[in-house]
Amino acid sequence: MRVLVTGGAGFIGSRIVGSLHEAGHEPAVLDVLLPSAHPTVSEPPAGEFLRVDVRDASGVRAALHGVDAVCHQAAMVGLGKDFTDAPAYVGCNDLGTAVLLAGMAEVGVRRLVLAGSMVVYGEGRYDCARHGVVRPGPRRPEDLAAGRFETCCPHCGAALSSGLVGEDTPADPRNVYAATKLAQEHLAASWARSTGGTAVSLRYHNVYGPGMPRDTPYAGVASLFRSALARGEAPRVFEDGGQRRDFIHVTDVAAANVCALEADTPPVGVLTPYNTGSGDPHTVGEMAAALARAHGGPGPVTTGEFRLGDVRHITADSSRLRRDLGWRPEVGFAAGMEEFARAGQRASAAVGG
Repeated sequence: MRVLVTGGAGFIGSRIVGSLHEAGHEPAVLDVLLPSAHPTVSEPPAGEFLRVDVRDASGVRAALHGVDAVCHQAAMVGLGKDFTDAPAYVGCNDLGTAVLLAGMAEVGVRRLVLAGSMVVYGEGRYDCARHGVVRPGPRRPEDLAAGRFETCCPHCGAALSSGLVGEDTPADPRNVYAATKLAQEHLAASWARSTGGTAVSLRYHNVYGPGMPRDTPYAGVASLFRSALARGEAPRVFEDGGQRRDFIHVTDVAAANVCALEADTPPVGVLTPYNTGSGDPHTVGEMAAALARAHGGPGPVTTGEFRLGDVRHITADSSRLRRDLGWRPEVGFAAGMEEFARAGQRASAAVGG
């Protein structure tokens, strides 16, 4: 299978390209290599490479000829600095996706795997002893400032227990990045209905691993902690460190993409979402402590700081991906953090895989 991987020079995209090669496929990389994402790149990646912006309609159409499927990883990631980043996020993520899908419709490429995200859910699943499953609203700034980080029942104010989110949970994006990732899914679903194509969205959890970008406003929390340790500094853990997440190794994410591309009978004319997580949630504080131990650096410092738009707990049920596509994560939390603590990082990242 010939697969066009957008953002294929990035952190996740490059791993997918390698996994496709190993599986006997023919990946082609489309990436504009923006300096903000690839400041130290002097040569293009090995193999077939097209230096094209995903928003360049003519360049994208040319890249799609002879392609059997598209693995769409190109995106601006993370929470960014503040709302002034919104136009850049929408341009890269949503306009770029629209241009790509229009090109696929025109050229006749009918298979898409999209880099989705668990951020589309907003907060995770919560249960109240009195009211059952509830959906709390955004946490109030005054509560966060006072150190009240846990969500409460919107009906009675009682403490809630968190659980796993399934793919059928209604979306509730809580920041600009989340909104653009949901818009990407809606665009892909519209494309599938219009063309009779097949579309899969792999809703990634917190992806980490060797080659992850260094400390930038767009980096994930694992990268921020690893960057601090590389500087000889203690990782700074926001809130009280009790935020629950699912940290999944980049090689397992790459394998999930290959499984989705190779699936025999994906539904036609719809978008199928799959939560893509390790199934072994940990708190942010636990992750910081594991990295610090493995690196041999200073232990984490819990600061009580917070960011508006962050959610408290988000862990999802990834059993549908295991059941439908036969995918299984292979890198455990302890082994993955041990490797990541000593691995190299990319210089910077804002756009791209």
